[in-house]
Amino acid sequence: MPEMPEHDEKHLTAQESEWVMQSLEAGQLSSARAKHYPRRPLKRSEAILFWGLRIYLLFMMGVVIYQVWTTAH
Repeated sequence: MPEMPEHDEKHLTAQESEWVMQSLEAGQLSSARAKHYPRRPLKRSEAILFWGLRIYLLFMMGVVIYQVWTTAH
């Protein structure tokens, strides 16, 4: 198994995270994967974007339902 690289930052890189997962035993690995990580709070611009997408989705569902209804009659 390769040696873990030295890193000064608090966050793990993808390679370091992979090294940690490979070094865990089976029981430790399953409990590490079962750990729940809460959602991160959205920025205001991200929340506005998602609400815009929800409204667009509802509008387009209405368009599709209208098209199906007019085609059926």
